[in-house]
Amino acid sequence: MQKAFSEERKVVIVGAGQVGATFAFALMTSGLAGSIVLIDQAAERAEGHVMDLNHGLSFVQPCRIYAGDYTDCGDASVVVITAGASQKPGETRLDLTQRNADIFKSIIPQIVQHQPKIVVVVSNPVDVLTYVALKISQYPENRIIGSGTVLDTARFRYLLSKNCQVDPRNVHAYIIGEHGDSEVPVWSQVNIGGVSFRNYCSVCHKHCGGNERDDIFNQVRSAAYEIINRKGATTFAIGLALVRIVGSILRDENSVLSVSTLLDGYYGISDVCLSIPVILNRNGVSRALDIILDESEIGKLKASADVLKAAIKKLDI
Repeated sequence: MQKAFSEERKVVIVGAGQVGATFAFALMTSGLAGSIVLIDQAAERAEGHVMDLNHGLSFVQPCRIYAGDYTDCGDASVVVITAGASQKPGETRLDLTQRNADIFKSIIPQIVQHQPKIVVVVSNPVDVLTYVALKISQYPENRIIGSGTVLDTARFRYLLSKNCQVDPRNVHAYIIGEHGDSEVPVWSQVNIGGVSFRNYCSVCHKHCGGNERDDIFNQVRSAAYEIINRKGATTFAIGLALVRIVGSILRDENSVLSVSTLLDGYYGISDVCLSIPVILNRNGVSRALDIILDESEIGKLKASADVLKAAIKKLDI
């Protein structure tokens, strides 16, 4: 018997904390998913979020939302993992490595034994945990991805749009590497409406120099710290970023997104997960894009990979 349409667009969220719940709300309002399942160690919290979400169903497109368990991963189009310790004021993402790797050793086997199609890792440090999930699961590398620098890229594009006074949807730019302090802005490939950033300056008449560029990137890199210091967690933008990632999978969009994926010879970098632009569809990562980097950017990307490899080496996986 053919599956119901809702079951073909089933998204399971493992972890019903602030990020998981916000993503569930954003996904519900998007109309992309036919079914949304929340799994959390604190079952009552998941049930409470489900009740709250269901009470809003008359305002959105039809969707089945319920609290479940790991068996629900069996027919899931996508499983999104937000479970784990969250970043506290003063902590870096890499400070969470051992705590969340230990959590992943418990939850990844419970997820993959039911063979969901695609797994998206969101918990931090996302690049290290994507690598951990791949090694534990033995899944094909295209089917386990991290949310990576999709959010950092969105922050970059917003700040560029604000500086250049143009719609952020017309800004094309990427943050690559670690989702963290060693991330790399690809200034050499920034363009606005097809005009390179360098040439756009003559149109903009603001005459920005190196200081403005440094300030924009510093705001991108420090954004999570600033938000956590003010409200305790980043939630809204990452929720929308996850809708973008999951939407590309569910609708087979072949979107170009900077998700975290296992590299094999990319600019000489192998055996580490970090973010580069890839084509994403219903099968996960279709292929990586060999964007042209200048020598400085290549060096910074390799340095970012070294930071992540050092963190991975400390783990027992």
